Amino acid sequence: MIVVSLLLILVAVALLVLGLTAGSSLLLTSSIAASLLAAVALMVGARQASAARAGGRKTRAGRDGRGTGATHRDTATASARRDPVRSTTEAGENGWRQPPGSPASGVGGLFADEPPAQPVQPTDLRRLAGLETAVHVMDGRPRYHLADCRHLRDRPAETLTVAEAVGLGFSPCGWCRPVTALLAEQRPV
Repeated sequence: MIVVSLLLILVAVALLVLGLTAGSSLLLTSSIAASLLAAVALMVGARQASAARAGGRKTRAGRDGRGTGATHRDTATASARRDPVRSTTEAGENGWRQPPGSPASGVGGLFADEPPAQPVQPTDLRRLAGLETAVHVMDGRPRYHLADCRHLRDRPAETLTVAEAVGLGFSPCGWCRPVTALLAEQRPV
């Protein structure tokens, strides 16, 4: 689209010069029309480039040189580091959640007392993304937890659905193992 807009600008300039030298209002009007079309083409090109960059941000973690060996945790954490996410607790809250791995969350993006992540299979991840079961997260921390997790004791936590937590880039806690518990509840008996 940028090439089209550049060509339209050249046409507009040529029509302007010809219109001024010939004294033709038709050529001057055509010059204005070509300029407007060039502006529209530039705007469309800018939006397409912006959409391409946004799409590249969402998938860049999968193309980071690690091939298919990258885990969901790596992909989700990389995704969460890029975009601040609006807190989803109460509508009146005006703060921003610090995404997992942000500079506010300690050295290397993790707190020293952070539990390890529970390993998740891609098939389990797809099943989790459709669940509306409640889990708990803490601002700036990368894990989501079950309500009775020892890591949540005496700490402020927000309640999200597991689908929201997965979508926001949180990974499951290795201590309370929410993936195992939540999927066990979903399996037919």
